[in-house]
Amino acid sequence: MDSAEIRESFLKYFESKGSVRRPSSSLIPDDPSLLLTTAGMVQFKPVFLGVTDLGSTRATTCQKCVRTTDIDIIGTTGRHHSFFEMLGNFSFGDYFKSEACAWAYEYSVSVLGLDPDRLWYSIYEDDDEARAIWRDEVGVPAERIVRMGAKDNFWAAGPTGPCGPCSELYYDQGAGVGCGLDTCAPGCDCDRFLEYWNLVFMQFDRAEDGTLTPLPKQNIDTGMGLERMASILQGVTSNYETDILRGIMTKAEELTGITYGGGGRPDTSLRILTDHARAVTFMIADGILPSNEGRGYVLRRLLRRAVRHARLLGREEPVMSTLAEAVIERMGEAYPEIVEHRELIRGITDSEEQRFGATLRQGLAFLEREVAAAQEASSAVLDGRKAFALHDTYGFPVELTSEIVAEAGMTVDMDAFTAEMEAQRERGRAAVKDESWAVSGGVFSEIAAGIGGTDFVGYETDEADATVLAVVVDGVRVERAEAGSAAEVVLDTTPFYGEQGGQVGDTGTLSVAGAPVFEVAGTALPVPGLTVHVGTVADGGIAVGDTVQAAIDQPRRERIRRNHTATHVLHWALRRVLGDHVKQSGSLVAPERLRFDFTHFEALTAEQLAKVERLANTKIMEDHPVRAYETSLASAREAGVTALFGEKYGEFVRVLEVGAFSKELCGGTHVGRTTEMGLVKIVSEGGVGANLRRIEAVTSFDAYELVLAEEAVLAETAAALKSRPAEVAEKVVALQARLKTAEQAARSSAGPRFDRDHLKLVSAEGGYPLSYGRFLNDVPADVVREEADKLRGEDGAVVLASEADGRVLLLASGSPAAVAAGFDAGAVIREMAPLVGGRGGGKPAMAQGGGDDPAGIEAALEAARALLGAE
Repeated sequence: MDSAEIRESFLKYFESKGSVRRPSSSLIPDDPSLLLTTAGMVQFKPVFLGVTDLGSTRATTCQKCVRTTDIDIIGTTGRHHSFFEMLGNFSFGDYFKSEACAWAYEYSVSVLGLDPDRLWYSIYEDDDEARAIWRDEVGVPAERIVRMGAKDNFWAAGPTGPCGPCSELYYDQGAGVGCGLDTCAPGCDCDRFLEYWNLVFMQFDRAEDGTLTPLPKQNIDTGMGLERMASILQGVTSNYETDILRGIMTKAEELTGITYGGGGRPDTSLRILTDHARAVTFMIADGILPSNEGRGYVLRRLLRRAVRHARLLGREEPVMSTLAEAVIERMGEAYPEIVEHRELIRGITDSEEQRFGATLRQGLAFLEREVAAAQEASSAVLDGRKAFALHDTYGFPVELTSEIVAEAGMTVDMDAFTAEMEAQRERGRAAVKDESWAVSGGVFSEIAAGIGGTDFVGYETDEADATVLAVVVDGVRVERAEAGSAAEVVLDTTPFYGEQGGQVGDTGTLSVAGAPVFEVAGTALPVPGLTVHVGTVADGGIAVGDTVQAAIDQPRRERIRRNHTATHVLHWALRRVLGDHVKQSGSLVAPERLRFDFTHFEALTAEQLAKVERLANTKIMEDHPVRAYETSLASAREAGVTALFGEKYGEFVRVLEVGAFSKELCGGTHVGRTTEMGLVKIVSEGGVGANLRRIEAVTSFDAYELVLAEEAVLAETAAALKSRPAEVAEKVVALQARLKTAEQAARSSAGPRFDRDHLKLVSAEGGYPLSYGRFLNDVPADVVREEADKLRGEDGAVVLASEADGRVLLLASGSPAAVAAGFDAGAVIREMAPLVGGRGGGKPAMAQGGGDDPAGIEAALEAARALLGAE
């Protein structure tokens, strides 16, 4: 079987056992205690905890997962991966051990055709029940059942809470694959006995004193590694030889000119390229963008590690977007989201790879300086902490660092490096909390488990009669809250929209007999399906069991509706103007404005912004109908409905259609026709991160007020210039020209001043001439740029600092020859700016920054010199 056939056969088999096939959840988990989705059970944690009812007691999935706790091991073996597919079957208080074991055996032998004489089974050392099931009910030989300790065969959610024994299935790959020792058995570190399926019997609740109490409902959670099973069925001993991974690796071989199978570092690099390409492709498709923190940092680290290994194989040109295409070609049918986001994946990988080029050069420069410093101190050992800094900051594998320092007759202090790596892993484990079963919501999780949720009727009406089901004050459930108290109220029915999907929650009142008893200042969804009204108790108090009239602030909702529909129209317009790589990546829909974040790789020009605004308003004024309906996620995808980037969806979704031009998944509230929005005006556009832009806009009366305000400013300006409004631009241009002439005349008499202590010409590490220094008199930005052009020349670079009106200006500029030799103006400014209390950046050829601390100028210039290795 190929991987697709294994995946489908597993899901079909467990469907035949009454399980509901569920789609893979996003790599961005709903659980805030987790950084990434690391196992099939993640999406079912609320079900296991009784917070959510799935509507079925049996489920089966093929879950996409990412784990990077031991990223440094990936590529060195044939089994470790950052991205993998986990096949699973789950029981929520339904079937238990007997069925789980019997079906695992039947699927392995009867469906997959595995030789039963090659199968072994491990159980928890005290689990006599599991042993009896395997031996007496399933009929496997007793000598093939191995008892193991808690480390291998007992699962726990944490120090307390759900836990239970495990049973693992192993496949004997033969003595030729293993260590050859007589003691070799399941659990051995060699590859002979390959564990391919883990059955977790979730049957106990562990108390703080360690006491195990049987759970009221016993659950099953299993996981089979698709890649491992593919390696067994396809007769190979490495996952990288299986159909999907081998196909991706073939593309890596074409790009690098290196053939896999020769052993050593080239094979390791090809495995890393293959593995990381899959992880990167799926992470971007699920809404993760490169950044310096959280899951974005994990993505950036994977990208940079892959690029570094491409360079080790001699490939200087970009590789990741081409490898991503190979992933999409082989896995797009099973995971249509990677096809849908193809252009975005290509754009992000290309952009990030280009960014890393300069970082790579800086890392090599850093290493060479540290080697020189060690040699100067007569040391033959490179500090392991320096090696770790290279690994962590610049993406240098320690093996590469060791090779480079070996050429200088040195070694790396691996003990110190290993200590730093382990400390980082511990920090990662603490942050990720893979085994944590905390669910956000606190007291509201308990409320949801008891009442099942709130009936939302806000799409159809602005008011509804409701019963108070719960009142919470200071995080504690109470029967009644008195006047003046801040409280949170749960109703059985509500027209209030809870904040989600970027749309703010509704405000309004809860009344009894027409008199407000609770002022709703906001509405939240702390637990899926449960609406919580947040506010202050008015006269009379509010109590559980009260019948109230829930009424939203209808004019406020109208403004929100207009702005929300406008985000959909703007999304369509942006894609028309900029391209299909544009994806919504976040939004804020408030009454007075909207904010729309989207993926794009550069600032929009004034012409592009004007075109986006014009297209959006054209669609608004064409008076298109707006309608919403519910359908299955599969049907929506087939119909070409756009899913919002990074958003997670269930089996059934709500589709919003604006005319015939926009179809998107959205749960928000919207206008009935586009003309209700009146007008949309873009207020601003700017960058909010790597490859991420933001538009802010207003609609309807807020857009009208904005136009009035701008007209007033224009009229005032025209009056000051003694001109008509239509002549203002011409007048201002003329004034600017006169001012520039006057400034140039003033500068020609005074001129910028350096002295030899403040302007130095040196040779940078790349061999190009570098001029760096500070002006002694206040010099404006345009003069600094003029001087930079003069000093840089055709083959050099320049770094300058100036102080004007108490503000520091930093500028770095490099000729094409200097940039080719390693100069990166953006990196230089990013190094300098914090030292003058500011920030900045730019491209390798030109960058600018500033700050408000002139006392740091000398330190900033020295930092630039050190970074560039200038002598």
